[in-house]
Amino acid sequence: MLTRISYDWFSSEGNKIHTGAVYLNGDWLAETFALADVIKPVGKTPLWFAQADKAETTIWAQFKGIDPNKENVEVNARQTVFYPEKPGVNYITVRGFTMEHAATPWAPPTAEQIGLIGTHWSKGWIIENNTIRYSVCTGVTLGKYGDEWDNRAESAEGYVGTIRRALKNGWSKENIGHHVVRNNHISHCGQAGIVGSMGAVFSTVTGNVIHDINLGRSFNGAEMAGIKFHGAIDTVISNNHIYRTTRGIWLDWMNQGTRVTGNLLHDNGPAEDIFVEVNHGPFVVDNNLLLSPISMWVNSQGCAYVHNLITGRVVVNTGERRKTPYLKEHSTEVAGLAENLSGDERYYNNLIVNKGLTEYDPVKLPMFMGSNVYLNGAKPSKHESDPLVLPAIDPGINLVEKPDGMYLHVDYDKAWTQQKGRLVTTELLGKAKTPNLPYMNYDGSALKIDTDYFGNKRNTGNPAPGPFQLSGEKVIRLKVWPRKQPENETQSN
Repeated sequence: MLTRISYDWFSSEGNKIHTGAVYLNGDWLAETFALADVIKPVGKTPLWFAQADKAETTIWAQFKGIDPNKENVEVNARQTVFYPEKPGVNYITVRGFTMEHAATPWAPPTAEQIGLIGTHWSKGWIIENNTIRYSVCTGVTLGKYGDEWDNRAESAEGYVGTIRRALKNGWSKENIGHHVVRNNHISHCGQAGIVGSMGAVFSTVTGNVIHDINLGRSFNGAEMAGIKFHGAIDTVISNNHIYRTTRGIWLDWMNQGTRVTGNLLHDNGPAEDIFVEVNHGPFVVDNNLLLSPISMWVNSQGCAYVHNLITGRVVVNTGERRKTPYLKEHSTEVAGLAENLSGDERYYNNLIVNKGLTEYDPVKLPMFMGSNVYLNGAKPSKHESDPLVLPAIDPGINLVEKPDGMYLHVDYDKAWTQQKGRLVTTELLGKAKTPNLPYMNYDGSALKIDTDYFGNKRNTGNPAPGPFQLSGEKVIRLKVWPRKQPENETQSN
């Protein structure tokens, strides 16, 4: 029997993709969809093809110059490696394993999300220090349970119904989430490295290396990213290194109280480092290095972008008409539905290079912008009254890989110091318009962004723009990965 990948928000572009795969010495071959392709001489990428009847399944594969009987050849068939049979299996720790080669199904937000490893609508898991790789669809799932409505709700209205059913099935701070996904190496997944519809609430995702996600695969859909969350309420996504993915981090619907802080993202595409979709805030994106050609795609409102290094394009959507939920404070309880009119965003103390924020010019709601620095031709939005624009200064941003990690090269110019920085706090940011809620930490304490990417204290009287409290040296070399993780980055609530 051959199981095809399909269902809500999935697109194979006409190809009948299967959940199985063929591996040679640990690495997978590429699936093709005609036997004739396998019979041809081997090209750059070896291929495999399968067909099945009622009695048997036959697989053809290319092994150029290799005797498959003498090498490690595998065919995966199991959906998952570590996954509870039922929801509500709480407080599990999975530490120090290598888990690979799962025939995982497609994991949309409207169905049970089965990953190579997954929590299955539970609470309090710790998944740390593992190698998780070669999952046909997803690596880690912090996702939804299954029911009779699985893959029958591919619309905004359908997902609203999914949310209502989830609330009846125990979606609350008391029952779901509070997971820690920490210091894992997650790679070679066809759909997503980490995915979760509503199950990632009140969680921490930190210190992970995530790469080679949805690259070179023959299918597509609306759930492809290094990290893809729906409804990651009061969740911290921090200190992750995400690269070579179709899209780095995708926060879709109800990411309220979410904080994305201290992450290194680069070489992601053709999409962007961070995509925020139909959220109403409040949530915070701070101290990140966004180095891909498209740094952000914003189809949300009510977010605060603070102390980031943004070197690529910022794409802004306006006129989104879908009505999506906003929530009561620190809760899964839906307070109402609202359109996303665009705007109501905060931009403070960012270092913006090459492109700029002009795509915010036509947004409908007021913008709050200040103390940003624009270099090498980057242009501010008309909504900002006090930008520092230095078009002739090129900071020479360059990320270099060395044997011991990733180094960021920056040509510093003291002209940046002409901009007066602002200490970003709950008081400065005010309230997100639609939910009428302040920007707070996940635990309800007041927000104060007084440390930089490395956890170093900022000059609170005049914080420097961007993610670093830089020295005055002309040429700066900063080891940006790996970095020591501050002890306070992991939630325990």
